[in-house]
Amino acid sequence: MNDGIDASWERYSRQMLFQPIGREGQERLGASRALIVGMGALGNVLANHLVRAGVGHVRIADRDYVEASNLQRQMLFDEDDCRAMLPKAEAAARKLKRVNRSVAVEAHVTDVTPLNIGELAADADVILDGTDNFQTRYLLNDYAFKHNIPYIYGGVVSARGMTAAFVPGRTPCFRCLLPDADANGETCDTVGVLAPAVDIVASYQSAEAIKILTGNVDALRKSVLTFDIWNNRTYELAFPEPRPDCPACGLHEYPALTPDHAGHVTTMCGRDSVQINGRRPLDLQEWERRLNGVGEVTVNPFLLRVNLPEGERLTLFPDGRVFVQGTSDPARAKSLYSRYIGM
Repeated sequence: MNDGIDASWERYSRQMLFQPIGREGQERLGASRALIVGMGALGNVLANHLVRAGVGHVRIADRDYVEASNLQRQMLFDEDDCRAMLPKAEAAARKLKRVNRSVAVEAHVTDVTPLNIGELAADADVILDGTDNFQTRYLLNDYAFKHNIPYIYGGVVSARGMTAAFVPGRTPCFRCLLPDADANGETCDTVGVLAPAVDIVASYQSAEAIKILTGNVDALRKSVLTFDIWNNRTYELAFPEPRPDCPACGLHEYPALTPDHAGHVTTMCGRDSVQINGRRPLDLQEWERRLNGVGEVTVNPFLLRVNLPEGERLTLFPDGRVFVQGTSDPARAKSLYSRYIGM
């Protein structure tokens, strides 16, 4: 380049030619920090866009690991990740670091709860939603509005998508629009999902994040965008005024941040799985020894999986979490957990 910009910035030249970003906007991106919660289909696209755009620090958090059913739409993962049972956050971070070594990619294999959201989001300039459940969305929304951080929502199921950027002081919050969301509605695991719909939603989310991080907040969409790419429909709903009785941005109570919402036992959205947050860390080598006589055990540095004689499967994580897979009944999950791990 001929304008004195360091040669390492050549990779961003086409982005800097876009007048609303330019050199100043690129410098702002490089000094920014983003938190992406959920490294499934949406999170894959979000992280890919932000790392390639040159956001200086990208923190990703996800509780799950790569499975074969992810590969249809989660484009940072491959069959080797699946065979190795890599956690999604770890597998994504490995790919992203090869994409752009100048970006700090920080991976957390964890469930995001009221107990750790402060550690994960305290220094974030923007929080991006790659989750699949309303419990976590309310948590992100409440933390964002309590601490004056923009929160960019996205959701996809079937061929339909929805996205909006919620900015404290400028827009209503997520709770204002969906105060009582139905957590038992359609999911990707019950009605499927088209990968192009995911890409569209996450691309809109990424664009809104880049607007915020480059100081172009006046260009933000002032509406909720929804679409159905199969039936060729698109809708925009203009933001209403913030609700004065909203627990988050109206009453400033932020209910999702209370420890009662930490979710000791959580049915995972559409997964025929229940997550149990244990009260102590798990030494995977020790548990490999304990469970070898129970059923087939596979283990790596990030998780241990054992097939139970009852037909279900346990997946143990070092932070104390256990997935009970093969049931969506919390009572059944707690029974198996108690039997093999101990309450």
